[in-house]
Amino acid sequence: MDAHQQANNNRNFIPTSFTLSNWESVAPFYEDLISRNITTVAELEKWLIDRSELDAFVSENVGWKYIKMNIDTTNEELSKDFHYFINEIEPKIAPINNELNKKFVASPLLSQIDENTYKIYLRAIKKEMEIFREENVPIQTKLMENSQKYGAIVGSMTINFNNKSLTLQQASNFLKENDRALRQEVYLTISKRKISDKDKLNDLFSEMITLRHKIAQNAGFENYRDYMFAELGRFDYTAKDCFEFHESIAKEVVPVINEFDSERKNLLGVETLKPWDKMVDPNGEQPLKPIASEEELIDKTIACFNKIHPYFGECMKTMKEIKHLDLSSKVGKAPGGFNYPLYETGVPFIFMNSVGSQRDVVTMIHEGGHAVHSFLTNDLSLTAFKEFPSEVAELASMSMELISMDYWDVFYDNETELKRAKKEQLQGILNTLPWVATIDKFQHLVYERPDHSHKEREQLWNILMDNFSSNVVDWSDYEEERSYYWQKQLHLFEVPFYYIEYGIAQLGAIAVWRNYKQHPEKALSQYIEALKLGYTKPISEIYATAGIAFDFSQDYIKELVDFVQLEMNKL
Repeated sequence: MDAHQQANNNRNFIPTSFTLSNWESVAPFYEDLISRNITTVAELEKWLIDRSELDAFVSENVGWKYIKMNIDTTNEELSKDFHYFINEIEPKIAPINNELNKKFVASPLLSQIDENTYKIYLRAIKKEMEIFREENVPIQTKLMENSQKYGAIVGSMTINFNNKSLTLQQASNFLKENDRALRQEVYLTISKRKISDKDKLNDLFSEMITLRHKIAQNAGFENYRDYMFAELGRFDYTAKDCFEFHESIAKEVVPVINEFDSERKNLLGVETLKPWDKMVDPNGEQPLKPIASEEELIDKTIACFNKIHPYFGECMKTMKEIKHLDLSSKVGKAPGGFNYPLYETGVPFIFMNSVGSQRDVVTMIHEGGHAVHSFLTNDLSLTAFKEFPSEVAELASMSMELISMDYWDVFYDNETELKRAKKEQLQGILNTLPWVATIDKFQHLVYERPDHSHKEREQLWNILMDNFSSNVVDWSDYEEERSYYWQKQLHLFEVPFYYIEYGIAQLGAIAVWRNYKQHPEKALSQYIEALKLGYTKPISEIYATAGIAFDFSQDYIKELVDFVQLEMNKL
C-alpha cells in the first residue's frame, strides 16, 4: 500500500487537459456513453470504466466548489460558482445518468459479466432507476440551494464576548471553564444568538419538508422516509428496525446517562444541573488543551496514526503535503466537519472547525478514519465501488477514534490528563447514542406528518427530549432553547435521514475496539480488509470481514454498553 500513488493524470476517456466550464463542454462525454455501440463483454466493461472516470471527474469538480464555498460562505463568487453547477449542470446530468443506468441494465451482455463483482452495483442502480422521476430534478436542485442557506445562516453566527467577535465554536470553549457564572453568561449569549434565527431556520426546514414530501409523492411513496430508505439503498434494515433501536437505546443507555449526570451534579456540588454545566470538568480541572495550533493538530495526528499503522500516518502526511486540510474555525466558515472524497485525485479533503479542544482531536481522528478509508479503496475499479453506505463509512471513522486511544500520549504527556481525555471519549460515545435515537426518530415522525405546524413540531421535539435526554439536567427558564435544540443538527437540513448510521456504526466500532483490545494485530488486519472492500459486498458481509456482527438488538446494545463501562472503570 502506498498513499502517495494517486490517480490524477491517469485519464483515458477524458483528455488530461480538459476542464469543465459549462454543460456544453462536458455533454459530449455523456453523449458518447449514451450512443456507444457495445457488442462484447470487454466493451461493456470498458464502457463502465469510462463512465466511472467521468463520474470521478464530475464529482471532484463539484467537490472543490463545495469545499471552497464552505471555507468562506461570505465569498459571493464561490457561492455563485457552486450554485451555477447545481442549477445549470447537475439537473442535466441526472436524467442522463438514468439513461446510462437503463443502457447498462438492458444490455444483453449483462448476464455474462462477473456477478460477484457487480452484484451490489447492479442492485443499487436498479433501485435508482425505480425511484427516478424527471420532475424531481428541479425540486432536488432547490433543496440543494436550501441546504446551503442553512450553512450560510449558521456560518454567519457570531457573538461579541470580552470585546472579541467569536464564532459559536470558539465561544463554546468557555463552557469548559470552572467559573460557573462565566459559563452561564456565555451559554445565554450563544443561546440568544441562535434564538434570533430560530424562525428563519424553522421556516427553511418547513419549506424543505414540503419539497421532500413532493419528491416522495412523485416517486410513488407514501412519505419521504420511505423514499429515502430506497434512495439511501437501505437493503439491510427497515424503519421497524430503527424504531426498535430507539427503544433499546431508551432502555439500555438513557439510564446510564442519568447516572453520569447525577455523578456530575454531585461532584460539581450544585443544587440543579443546568445546560451550561455539561461541558466543564466535574472535578474542577482546567479544560483539556491537547493542541495549540492547526499545524500541531496535523502533526500530532500523523504521529498518532503512524503508531496505529504506518500506512495510516502516510495517508495523513500526503494530505498535509498537498494541502488537503482546512481545520481552524473562523468567521464566515460553514459549521461542522467532513472528509470529502476526491475520486479522481485519490486524496480526500478534511474540513473542520478546530478551536484547540479535545473534541477537535477526536473530530480530526474521526475524519482521518474516513480519509484512510478513501485511500484504501483507491484501487477499486469503479467510482461507484468507493461510494460506500454510511453504515460502513462511519464504522471506519468511529473505529479509528477508539483504536487511536492507545496512542493519545502524542497529545498528552500528563497521565492524568490522558485518562481524562479517554474517559471523556467513552462517556461521549454513550451520550451520543441517545442523541442519535432522538434525531432519527424526530425525522421519522416529522416526515410521517409533513403537514404539521411549527407548534406541533416543537411539541414533538420536547416529547423526544423527555424520552431520550437526561432527566437530571434542569432546563427551567430555558424551555425555548430546548425546544429548538434540533436546529443545531445540520444533517436535518443538509443530509436528511443520514443519522441512524452513526448509532449503528458506533455499536460496530465498540465491537471492533473490543476485538482490538483482545487481539490487536488480528483486529487491525480485519478492519483494514473490511475497509478495502468499499461497497462491493453487503453491509453485513463487510461487518463480518471486520470481525463483528451487523446487529443493533437490545441484547447486543447491552453487551457493548457493559463493555464500555467496564473499560471506563479501569480508568
